Amino acid sequence: MSLPPLVEPAAELTVDEVRRYSRHLIIPDVGMAGQKRLKNAKVLCVGAGGLGSPALLYLAAAGVGTLGVIDFDVVDESNLQRQVIHGQSDVGRPKAESAAASVREINPLIDVVAHNEILTTENVMEIFARYDLIVDGTDNFATRYMVNDAAVLLGKPYVWGSIYRFDGQASVFWAEHGPCYRCLYPEPPPPGMVPSCAEGGVLGVLCASIGSIQVNEAIKLLTGIGEPLVGRLMIYDALEMNYRSVKVRKDPECVLCGKNPTVTELLEDYEAFCGAVSAEAAEAVSGSTITATELKSWQDAGENIYVVDVREPNEYEIVSIPGAVLIPKGEFLNGSALEKLPQDKKIVLHCKSGVRSAECLAIVKNAGFSDAVHVGGGVLSWIKTIDPSLPTY
Repeated sequence: MSLPPLVEPAAELTVDEVRRYSRHLIIPDVGMAGQKRLKNAKVLCVGAGGLGSPALLYLAAAGVGTLGVIDFDVVDESNLQRQVIHGQSDVGRPKAESAAASVREINPLIDVVAHNEILTTENVMEIFARYDLIVDGTDNFATRYMVNDAAVLLGKPYVWGSIYRFDGQASVFWAEHGPCYRCLYPEPPPPGMVPSCAEGGVLGVLCASIGSIQVNEAIKLLTGIGEPLVGRLMIYDALEMNYRSVKVRKDPECVLCGKNPTVTELLEDYEAFCGAVSAEAAEAVSGSTITATELKSWQDAGENIYVVDVREPNEYEIVSIPGAVLIPKGEFLNGSALEKLPQDKKIVLHCKSGVRSAECLAIVKNAGFSDAVHVGGGVLSWIKTIDPSLPTY
């Protein structure tokens, strides 16, 4: 369905702006009026990572007058495979500052606001209120639900995207005209069910595919052209090179945007709502978590331990803790791993960061290995504290 333009047009375009945006101006659907609306628009991009990188670059190039970016992270070398807004010289630099510098280089005629801070329940409403439109480039469920709730409570539309390995999704959520994110996903998935990009990986160019779709939708909303993805979920399969869309209906019983909402303000704790790990895993790791340093001391002392790496084989090929035996998490979930564990040794589990090994620890303890432990921080902690010469990923 067509929607009215989200913003009013600016008074005029300068001669420099006319030259810069001439290829927009000669499109009848955009023209001077559309470009003036882009100039008058204020758009916030949540995240300067995989999706935020192409989104920020193309929003800037399109002439969005005020472009905000919020990110609390710093640029890591592993980001450069897909986060094209950053370069080698930006490693170690705050992402918000690095992204803002790139945006200014792309288009010095727009205003850029760098929010070098974490988005929280304390600041999200105040920050969002400054902008007309939100582009969601987050990579975790807790922040996605918070972005959705804040946008709905403020009456703001936001363009959502998601990426994983070779698959991408995008939609526009605007409760005034269609469903919100909670209509599509009323509850977060069970902890550990959906791996993050850090755990499962993502094809770098997929970010550009989904990020550019997000910008396309943002431009349509701001200028009032075309039919935005309100009420539709676009699904992209990069391996099959297939796009398809499915209808998403507004849920009349939605707790946030339904007829009788029960969520009328932000939740106190979105991390708790989504759950980083299951209750069983949280109980299992209590008192059963060791550090990488402790594991190394046990190995050096010749302790009777059996170290198990629960990551995937391709991760094990990248880097591994010496002496660790690979038994992927899937084998713990289906039960086949239990027969491989020795009864006469203390079981020590680890993964990349500690989330997957926590889930596996719960399974192992329930199977009778009561003294089993896992390594907090996983192989990344081992690299940081024991052997910094090893590669991270």
